[in-house]
Amino acid sequence: MTQDRCQQVRQLLHTTIFAQSYSPCGKFLAAANNYGQIAVFSLAVALSPEACTESCLPVFVFKANESGSIYSLISTDTLLLSAGEGEISAWKWADILGKAPKVEWSLTIPKKDVFSNPEVNSLVIENSEQGTSRLFAGCGDNNVHIWNLESGTLESTLTGHEDYVHCVCLKNHGRECVSASEDGTCRIWDTRASLEAIHILEPYKSEMCCRPQLGKWLACVDMDSSEDWLVCGGGPHLSMWHMRSLSATTAFKTSGATHSFAMFYDDHVISGGSRPYVNHWFVNGDLKSEVPCTPATVFNIDVNHKSDKYKVLTVVGSSSKIDVCTNFGYRAFSLNFKPF
Repeated sequence: MTQDRCQQVRQLLHTTIFAQSYSPCGKFLAAANNYGQIAVFSLAVALSPEACTESCLPVFVFKANESGSIYSLISTDTLLLSAGEGEISAWKWADILGKAPKVEWSLTIPKKDVFSNPEVNSLVIENSEQGTSRLFAGCGDNNVHIWNLESGTLESTLTGHEDYVHCVCLKNHGRECVSASEDGTCRIWDTRASLEAIHILEPYKSEMCCRPQLGKWLACVDMDSSEDWLVCGGGPHLSMWHMRSLSATTAFKTSGATHSFAMFYDDHVISGGSRPYVNHWFVNGDLKSEVPCTPATVFNIDVNHKSDKYKVLTVVGSSSKIDVCTNFGYRAFSLNFKPF
């Protein structure tokens, strides 16, 4: 075995996939790993009746981050945005699919000093009723930074967390931002009227949610489509909160597993954490199903809403494999993030 081949095998064994995003047409899936690489898979090929082993390999892989890992990917109608250690970069999907990607534009996280280099853990784009577009980034400098994408300028910074911001989501068409942090708080911000948190949730102080042996940190947060309910989790149990009363109503309890990802889907909650399973929950806290998956730790779960023909659920985490669920109750097959 050649030295290059040995290096590829070692790299494959130590690959962690942190983020994924579907193309605007819904025919492709982009996934990003701890080596700063982005791999693009063809769902049309992988899901075809003639699919074979080669169909589960990337159609294209490129180096998107020379600084280190990529922790977040999101798509717009034309762009794929990637972020992690270093800058936030924008790539045209047309260039990626043409196998000639180049950075369309980039944004730099403000540095407190010459030695600081805060990573970006979460990205989300506002869908404004006025047609304006803002990018929210939850970062390792304890802040949420907001950019105006029309001008490319840093519009404001939400400051108040005392530790890493792991996840952000939006409500009320971007007028409010919700952030989950290592400091154990989930903060709700009014991004139009004030730069201070208007509400603070502390699940680790709730008897229903707390797990002192696992800490107070929060890794994930999501809102349901009505924006009346919020889920968040990490060290404390994954829990659901009523937004009007700001009270915890449900705890989703597993056997000691932490939750690194959770999302609302239809009338239930889907979550993953430090066990090789994807959990589907009823909103009353009962476990609907526990689906085995390849990654020992799950970092991201996504559903392809952009194409009914290729509507799948995909799971990424501490593995070079990307599990694909055509029926969300079981893993149909896995895509293989093979390094270039």
